[in-house]
Amino acid sequence: MKNVRALILIAALAIGLNIQAAPVSAPAKQPQVTYQQVNALDVVARPGFYLNKFVTVKGKFDKFSTLGLDYKPAFRNSDEYISFLIQRPDVKDHNVPLSEMKIFIKRKEAEKYIDLNPGDEVEFSGRMFSNALGDVWLDVEKFTVLTKKPKKV
Repeated sequence: MKNVRALILIAALAIGLNIQAAPVSAPAKQPQVTYQQVNALDVVARPGFYLNKFVTVKGKFDKFSTLGLDYKPAFRNSDEYISFLIQRPDVKDHNVPLSEMKIFIKRKEAEKYIDLNPGDEVEFSGRMFSNALGDVWLDVEKFTVLTKKPKKV
């Protein structure tokens, strides 16, 4: 179609007609996503409220896991994704994972952070895509390590 317009324009110029070329529209831009800073325990307490919302969570990394992968109602393929857990912020003297929050990250992205240790502070942003089983199911779009805890020898 573009070539036809170009040929018509060239032919019109050759015979002296004054034809204006139609403006070409720019590709549609994706809407800007705004993430809301939230407390992990608040999201776990009210998963229905946060469903389909974009959130940012700060927490202490616990471990990479396979928790929630390949579960049909909130499917994330274990070939492409890995999940991770953060520690419960309301428990100070033990490392207790916040297992009610299923957090998924692409495996290729997670490989960059393979050296994370329990207690390292992280921040992640993403969309809560499901509240299956009354839990939080979150796709991570941005992941940042805030502080690394010194490794115990």
